[in-house]
Amino acid sequence: MQNKSSIVFAILLIILGAFLLITRLVPLDFNFFSGSFVVLAVGAIFLLAAVLTRNGGLAIPGSIISGIGGILYYQELSRDWSSWSFTWTLIPGFVGVGILLSGLLSRDHPRFESGGLVLVAISAIGFLVFGGAFGLGWEVSQYWPLLLIAVGVIVLISALIQRK
Repeated sequence: MQNKSSIVFAILLIILGAFLLITRLVPLDFNFFSGSFVVLAVGAIFLLAAVLTRNGGLAIPGSIISGIGGILYYQELSRDWSSWSFTWTLIPGFVGVGILLSGLLSRDHPRFESGGLVLVAISAIGFLVFGGAFGLGWEVSQYWPLLLIAVGVIVLISALIQRK
């Protein structure tokens, strides 16, 4: 029972951190009925279904769809269309996160897929290189909600691994 409460707590931390990060990055009025937000929500539904059913196969498309939806939603709200010149590099990272989650959520034998971690690292390096070349301006104080997301992911992974 404690394991399920840890999973719920982790998911709530991730959702809260993501929401706070979005409000920090784009302090505009939210439009929950825009096409890009619908894409993000569909991806989130895939991810939630993957966690609740322990069907890791749903995590890969969920990560990709919600990640691209998040990029599009950010661009729609901020009107920062030129950010696509470097945000596209996050897509391999979305695939990597999906692969990691897929392995960890496997019903039969949860496992850590190092290939997913490689994709996330390549994506992060590409994001920093292309972002630096094309004008990514970072004010670190805006990104503190990433800490909530990271803690939520760590709690979720530890809860899923203990479930074995």
